Amino acid sequence: MTGDANYLFPFTRRQFIKTVGATSLLLCDPVGISLAGNATGEKLHGLSSFGELKYSANFEHFGYANAGAPKGGLFAFSPPNWGMNQNTQTFNTLNSFVLKGAAPPRMELCFDTLMTRAIDEPDALYCAVSKSVEISADRNSYIFELREEARFHDGSMLTADDVVFSFNIIKEKGHPQLSQDMINLDEVNRLSSRIIELRFNGKQSDRVILALASSIPIFSKTFYHKREFDSSNLEAPMGSGQWRVGKFSAGQYIEYDRVKNYWAANLPFASGLNHFDTLRIEFYSERIAAFEAFKKGAILWREEFTSKVWATEYDFPAAKSGKVIQKYFPGELRPSMQGWAINTRRKRFSDIRVRKAIGHCFDFEWTNKNLFYDAYTRSQSLFEKSSFKAEGKPAPEEIALLGSLKGEIPDSVFDTAPLQPISNGSGNDRKNLRTAFGLFQAAGWTTKDGKLVDDEGTQFSIEFLNRSKSFEKILGGMTSNLRQLGIKTTIRFVDPSQYQARVEDFNFDVTSSAFSFSPSPTAEEIRKFFHSEVSEIKGSYNTPGIRLTVVDQLIGKLSDVKTRNEMIIVMRCIDRVLRAYQFWIPNWYAANHRVAMWDMFGWQEPKPDYAFPVESLWWHDKGKAKMSGKG
Repeated sequence: MTGDANYLFPFTRRQFIKTVGATSLLLCDPVGISLAGNATGEKLHGLSSFGELKYSANFEHFGYANAGAPKGGLFAFSPPNWGMNQNTQTFNTLNSFVLKGAAPPRMELCFDTLMTRAIDEPDALYCAVSKSVEISADRNSYIFELREEARFHDGSMLTADDVVFSFNIIKEKGHPQLSQDMINLDEVNRLSSRIIELRFNGKQSDRVILALASSIPIFSKTFYHKREFDSSNLEAPMGSGQWRVGKFSAGQYIEYDRVKNYWAANLPFASGLNHFDTLRIEFYSERIAAFEAFKKGAILWREEFTSKVWATEYDFPAAKSGKVIQKYFPGELRPSMQGWAINTRRKRFSDIRVRKAIGHCFDFEWTNKNLFYDAYTRSQSLFEKSSFKAEGKPAPEEIALLGSLKGEIPDSVFDTAPLQPISNGSGNDRKNLRTAFGLFQAAGWTTKDGKLVDDEGTQFSIEFLNRSKSFEKILGGMTSNLRQLGIKTTIRFVDPSQYQARVEDFNFDVTSSAFSFSPSPTAEEIRKFFHSEVSEIKGSYNTPGIRLTVVDQLIGKLSDVKTRNEMIIVMRCIDRVLRAYQFWIPNWYAANHRVAMWDMFGWQEPKPDYAFPVESLWWHDKGKAKMSGKG
């Protein structure tokens, strides 16, 4: 994530119930979120946290799909989100499912999964490669029957052997962002050539199946018979999805071609989606170069993450003539967070007071006014724009849960939820800087010859790791304030591959971190971000190195929740505890997507509430394209 981005992850995004009244209503509504609402011993066409599905077993296509949209055209775009080992600035491998290397975004589109998410429902999956799923009586097993027509791109059948291989190889060698969901998956069993069983150990949250069934790509076992799965190379792996790798040049561009004879094109989960003939992604190390490519028409669609550019720089000829347009689209109903992660694995950042002191040196009010054109709201929570955000003093239900942890967590957790300091907007708020200095002193740091030093005379130093210079101005005021306190402060810009390697190896002081969560997070999902056991797993989302037993215990409580009310209480408690420890310096967020595009596309309104996969939903409009000179 680079720039003043309201960046959010692929599966990811944005606007939730905000008012106190709405929150209170939720707390009074005992909506069940356990999979107990899904029947056992029956062949089901879908699964939902709430036990209710929007679409019946005989649905024709999703409501956000357009079966009548024209096929064809090129969609050259800048991906606004990515995951795993993917990189938008360069790539040197086509293996997106391991830790090694830098892969291009959207490689996952080349693969099918057992089930697929409906992005107009918060937590619903529908059968894809599988034609049915059956839950065992003890709810520890899920039996999937595969579709007979499922095929890989070479025409070979997709069988139970391929599914078993895929789940096992991801668990053994896959990227931790995928494999960590499998910690309680005991066995993947082949029951017949078209039936497989996922058996858990009983410790899983019953909703973890929603992540696994929709995110684990199905590989060809035959393809990997003589190939190493975890190798990093530029051979396109065999897929079964609606897209396949087309032309590419490592580090420069990649094209994905729509599979014209895709086996599932007319099935409900795929019908009316993926209209373009080709998706093209170009790679630039800096945003300025990418913006210039957009102005020339080499890139046709981009989400603008730099508020200054959005406000002042869309004045080039194509924009003035109306060939390029700017448009807002509402954000998704998903909790999200963006901030600078402070690496507590390094001793000098292990003290809460030090992290709070650093936070007092960031003047958001000045930054928002002078650099962001007042486009953003300050982030406070790990779960912004959601009912999971802790606000005010804990509710009685929260106190009941937190009470057992008293003495193990800061007393402030039982008070008003922590808020970031508000400045006078000068960029150099003396009051905040005095508070920061007092916190450093309380943590044992003193001033000597204008330097902030420890008892051995070693100067406090801090390095902000970045891969784009678009953050330079944003960090400029903060670094100036830190230097006033006697801190050796640097901003380190490294190339994309080095940046990715350093973050994955936790080799940094402070770096940007942005993510979003599903509307109803599972214990396994939250565990990947905040649990002690993943703090030293390379490539994990636990960027700051959180190692708190109390947080581990609260995450465990998520496995036991039976209603949405219970989940909200646990999530708010997690939010309160983590915010009290200031592992991040929270950044900012916006309510909408800011999209700039050449006016040559069609789309269906309204957009889905829970995702914004433009490359799958939109289509080429020949009439508009002709008017824009792109026909």
